[in-house]
Amino acid sequence: MYEELVRLTSTVGFPIAVCIYLLVRFEKKIEALNKSITDLTVVITTVVGNQEK
Repeated sequence: MYEELVRLTSTVGFPIAVCIYLLVRFEKKIEALNKSITDLTVVITTVVGNQEK
């Protein structure tokens, strides 16, 4: 029983650790992309608004 638990943890534990690491790392990049998209939306709205006048 104990050996099976250790084997399961070593088999499944590594992929779980990698997934958590990637999710934390990608979260920062997704937040930066979201901010860039928001800033770009403001700039595009300003440019379009200036052209319509």
